[in-house]
Amino acid sequence: MSILPPLPERMRPKTLDEYVGQKHIVGPNAVLRRMIESGMVSSFILWGPPGVGKTTLAKIIANSTKSPFYTLSAITSGVKDVRDVIDRCKNDALGVFSTGRPILFIDEIHRFSKSQQDSLLGAVESGIITLIGATTENPSFEVIRPLLSRARVYTLQPLDSTDLQVLLDRAITTDEVLSKRDIKVEETTALFRFSGGDARKLLNILDLLEQSVAYGKPLVINDKNVIDCLQENPAAYDKAGEMHYDIISAFIKSVRGSDPDAAIYWLARMINGGEDPEFIARRLAILASEDIGLANPNAMLLANTTYEIIQKIGMPEGRIPLAECTIYLATSPKSNSAYMAINSALELVKQTGDLPVPLHIRNAPTKLMKDIGYGVDYKYAHDYPGHFVKQQFLPDDLVGTRLWNAADNPAEQKADALQKQRWGDSKH
Repeated sequence: MSILPPLPERMRPKTLDEYVGQKHIVGPNAVLRRMIESGMVSSFILWGPPGVGKTTLAKIIANSTKSPFYTLSAITSGVKDVRDVIDRCKNDALGVFSTGRPILFIDEIHRFSKSQQDSLLGAVESGIITLIGATTENPSFEVIRPLLSRARVYTLQPLDSTDLQVLLDRAITTDEVLSKRDIKVEETTALFRFSGGDARKLLNILDLLEQSVAYGKPLVINDKNVIDCLQENPAAYDKAGEMHYDIISAFIKSVRGSDPDAAIYWLARMINGGEDPEFIARRLAILASEDIGLANPNAMLLANTTYEIIQKIGMPEGRIPLAECTIYLATSPKSNSAYMAINSALELVKQTGDLPVPLHIRNAPTKLMKDIGYGVDYKYAHDYPGHFVKQQFLPDDLVGTRLWNAADNPAEQKADALQKQRWGDSKH
């Protein structure tokens, strides 16, 4: 009795007509379909989450193209493997029976180091190979820029419910195992939810369901049976990957946007996915200074305390101070005036260079320095009424420059009013 491959492998499409989803790149007259059908394939990178058809597209190209086709996995291959394949591609390109430029498909290309990616550059640039890469990570972060400039990036999306329904119907009616079973589909909500837009997950769940019901008995697909079979939904959070960046971005923007409900939801997603709680606490500290700032300086104190508490108590108890700080920051008044001020100051420094410090506010630790004017005529603020006296503190070329602008909140408006009272029109 032969052992059958898993259902996802049995159902893998072999032609574009069998391919499900990604109509924006492989639908009728779409760019990638035209490229594949013409046989004139140029270098590109497929970027998308697992189970959306990256490897399948590469295999369809391998089946349809007349060019020599090579495959490497970045998980198991090194620079030597890349060079060996490139040497074989050179021989193919020079061969009498060559029908097209050799194609090299690299799965998980984001796992290649910089030196491994560098080893591809010459062959891609000189046209020895056409490179097709597949990655679940953002190529902007994981693929070197010279390689990105030589390969177009196509983004693949999670499959929607319509696509998943097509896959389900096709598996039930055409698979050599499932087509022989008595299958009744009552509802698909849980099946599609647990699939998460991933064709491989959908088919694996279907495979599990089929194996859980004795042969000869009806296989009923409904929410209860799916949940009972899976027991729990494996978290789709990848704390080292694209999902990590997307969710922390959503968390930050929710706090900044003063939505405590959204902020606490994204916090729960990170905690449930196993995110490092100290990473979350560090982000809260940055939020407290960048987005709450002078509107509520206590926010930074709470964020710092939260970080220290997390270091002391860890998880799962740490979820409580993280939640407290998140809600406090989300509901706090907001100001980015300090953030904008330091950015403006840094830009001004870049533009104006190392302007000299005015003599009267220079340090004068020696008699010689005092004799040449260092510190002369400096006015000690505490010797004057209100602990303030007008004098020049900026370099001569920047006198009157305003870098801090008060945000619209009571604390900063009060401080701004005092500044106007002190400095008058010289700064305002």
